[in-house]
Amino acid sequence: MMTSVDTDLIRVLADPLRLRIVTLLARETLCTTHLVEETGARQTNLSNHLRVLREAGVVETEPCGRFTYYKLRADVIAQLAGQFADLAEQARTATDNKRACP
Repeated sequence: MMTSVDTDLIRVLADPLRLRIVTLLARETLCTTHLVEETGARQTNLSNHLRVLREAGVVETEPCGRFTYYKLRADVIAQLAGQFADLAEQARTATDNKRACP
């Protein structure tokens, strides 16, 4: 069985600030103001990163008055984790597989 890992999603999560945002959102739903306070990033920079996360399907928004709250989509993270778990299982079962050199 060949497992394909979502490389686009990995690229999205590879950015340190985006990974920090995801880590914070794993703990609670936060608005942009909270994320600015927690990360120290400028609001415009943070908004750009949140847009990338939203477009990748990693977070979803929830309007609340004049604020927008962001919530992590746990199913997306779980799916990616499952892909890596599949790769790890393949590696465990393939330890004795060695292709001969020509």
